[in-house]
Amino acid sequence: MKAIGFTRSLPITDAESLVDVEMAKPTTSGRDLLVKVTAVSVNPADTMQRMRVPDGTTEPQILGWDVAGVVESVGPQVTRFQPSDAVWYAGSIVRPGANSEYHLVDERLVGTKPDSLDFAQAAALPLTALTAWEGLFDRLGLKLDPTAHTGQRILVIGAAGGVGSITTQLARLTGLEVIGTASRPESRAFTLAHGSSATIDHNQPFVPQLQELGISGVEYVFVTTDPTGHWANIVEALKPQGRIVSILPLNGAIDFSGLFAKSGTLSYEMMYTRSTYQTEDMGQQGTILDQLARLVDAGKIQTTLTQRLSPLNAFNLRRAHALVESGHTLGKVVVEGFYSSNQKA
Repeated sequence: MKAIGFTRSLPITDAESLVDVEMAKPTTSGRDLLVKVTAVSVNPADTMQRMRVPDGTTEPQILGWDVAGVVESVGPQVTRFQPSDAVWYAGSIVRPGANSEYHLVDERLVGTKPDSLDFAQAAALPLTALTAWEGLFDRLGLKLDPTAHTGQRILVIGAAGGVGSITTQLARLTGLEVIGTASRPESRAFTLAHGSSATIDHNQPFVPQLQELGISGVEYVFVTTDPTGHWANIVEALKPQGRIVSILPLNGAIDFSGLFAKSGTLSYEMMYTRSTYQTEDMGQQGTILDQLARLVDAGKIQTTLTQRLSPLNAFNLRRAHALVESGHTLGKVVVEGFYSSNQKA
């Protein structure tokens, strides 16, 4: 089967950073689905993993953990899916990724693709939507109820990115008012279009900007970028007994005294924890994706797809990685469609 892989960590400008390869088509066992891949989106997780390949690696490493496709075959213990089902998922980073014609994934991590989205639109959502859902509901303890948090606010740091734009949409479904951070005119417009009631510039002190909006502080903060440089601003903007969730770790010497004084809570959200550690509740991710699909089909959640590239090959994946690494992408970049063997790339 066709695949895109690499054996060395190289800058994305290097033609060898991602290359077209041929690999054996995998076979199912246990609870695995074999999925014929239709579209994948590229995330910071892909670009970071590309730079972490161990020295001496000879087998091609395959990235890609944001997928929409069709079930080709199922393992003997599979109970939830059958061949021809259209699915979406983010998979597991401890297994080969989905930048290949066929991909193996545990059925517990998989949801049924929303009917109202095409495959590229669907592939833009699983990783970011799972991250946002777990961050909001598992870590911050919010309730998916339009009146549950009326009168409260959440500050979404990096609201125009893939995670930020879906976090904003989900947070609004809880009754929260969403304030998004964005620094460019186009990112501010994108953030407002996805549900923020107002924006502030994350390159400037937070509190004065919030005060200009008539806001004294926020009950919740969702951090989608490196929190280290924003830490003092985040704590200052947080109300006493407020909650923070970050999808990236704090680095360096951090002063937690301000958070302590406010009896604040800091949680981390790593979407791959369940699959990496095979937790007992790993199947919750498939359940979440099914709930998200219903919200999408009901018109309550929009895809965050902003750029499509085709076909799915090394050249276009390098383009997608470069866009993500630029730090200026809005929403998500998706690469779709392998050419068949009788077509030219």
